[in-house]
Amino acid sequence: MINLNRVAHEIKTVGLYDLILQDVCKISSNTKVNEKKILEVMEENPQLLKEYMQTNVEYNLSNIHLRDINLNDLKDDCKFKAKTVNKNLSHLRKIEKYTLDFEQSSTLVIIFSIEFFVLFSVQYFIVLLDLKEWQLWIYGLFASSVFFAWLYARKQRKLYATNKKIYDEKYNDTLNLIHELEDTHCITKNELLIDKCEEHV
Repeated sequence: MINLNRVAHEIKTVGLYDLILQDVCKISSNTKVNEKKILEVMEENPQLLKEYMQTNVEYNLSNIHLRDINLNDLKDDCKFKAKTVNKNLSHLRKIEKYTLDFEQSSTLVIIFSIEFFVLFSVQYFIVLLDLKEWQLWIYGLFASSVFFAWLYARKQRKLYATNKKIYDEKYNDTLNLIHELEDTHCITKNELLIDKCEEHV
């Protein structure tokens, strides 16, 4: 469901992917590469496509480069599968953020940021407000916040794993449905491809 021509074009022209472009140039031993060369290098080095996809998820951009199927032009026998594809695409876009490794997710960053703020507050109360006689209680409060943060992080890690599994299964099911619709001449996949990301324009 990813448009490789679009990927190559964005790596070449969009600053967000400069690190990937640098890797492509390094691998190809060439400081200037065209989109065809980027596609060749990506085919030989699939981790570059993975980096592109991960960058998109980190910046809330979709790796699903397909628009919904227009149901109005379809025969009745094609509509049911097409509706399922559209429903699946919508769901995939919603849970796409869970394809990111939890350790690299914004959720974990937020948890650490809150705990850092709590630790700073603890030091402030004890040292600046001269509450040394309360320091055991204050440190106890900090310790309990760390415990709750750990529990929350653990719950979120499970949520990421569960949704990643759902995403992978639904992704494969949707691809199969699209192939079936193509085989029965209900749709042409190339007509569904989104060539440009509006966020980059």
